[in-house]
Amino acid sequence: MNPYKYLERIGITGDVRTDYESLRRLQEHHMLTVPFENLDIMNGRPIELSLESMYDKIVEKRRGGYCYELNGLFGWLLQNLGYSVSILSGQVQRDDGTFGPEFDHMVVLVTLDENYVVDVGFGDSVRSPLPLSGQVVTDVSGAYRILHERDSDVLFFQKRLEEEWVSEFRFTLQPRKLEDFYDMNVYQQTSPESHFTHKLICSMATPNGRISISGDFLIETIGSEKTRRAIRSDEERTDLLRSRFGIDPANHR
Repeated sequence: MNPYKYLERIGITGDVRTDYESLRRLQEHHMLTVPFENLDIMNGRPIELSLESMYDKIVEKRRGGYCYELNGLFGWLLQNLGYSVSILSGQVQRDDGTFGPEFDHMVVLVTLDENYVVDVGFGDSVRSPLPLSGQVVTDVSGAYRILHERDSDVLFFQKRLEEEWVSEFRFTLQPRKLEDFYDMNVYQQTSPESHFTHKLICSMATPNGRISISGDFLIETIGSEKTRRAIRSDEERTDLLRSRFGIDPANHR
């Protein structure tokens, strides 16, 4: 496991310092090069939460993964580059406004001059470190902030949607270990209640938007414009995974 090969995988060259600008560049490059995807789940291939397995998949095989894999391995990279890192548990907000169970999502916390949430595993999300101070950060994907719940240790990761702040997940600053997520990792890839078991998902940021495969549809967002078209065959889907997401068919079947 070589952190410099990982840097090559995400298109980072030259010196990497343990400062905000380098951290921002690492996060953005990661989101532009490593897709959020559930191909193994759809193919019935178990996802193992070990750093060695995640490194082989993401770096050697040039695949993507979902939150436990993407944030788990990215946290390892940041630690190896000299950053102060913790992994945290997030609870994703459901459509009905309730929140999922503990360990529903994995979040990376990086401490520099202040604490930042650095999340490369939530699909369409902020592309730079999000400070816990509540400062609003805006990019092509939207506006984001962290909100502290009054008289509580709970924080909310929020996105502004149509002039309203909506919580995407909640979390605390209690440090966690990779093995704490093992049970939920099994649940996410096996339970019919998990949305990861319902249809193929592959999504990656682009410089001016996002490209996604969702089931039998290709969705492209450029700025505020979104187009959606049907994928006509399995062969076309395989070709899109190769040409648009860099995933070799030999590495996901």
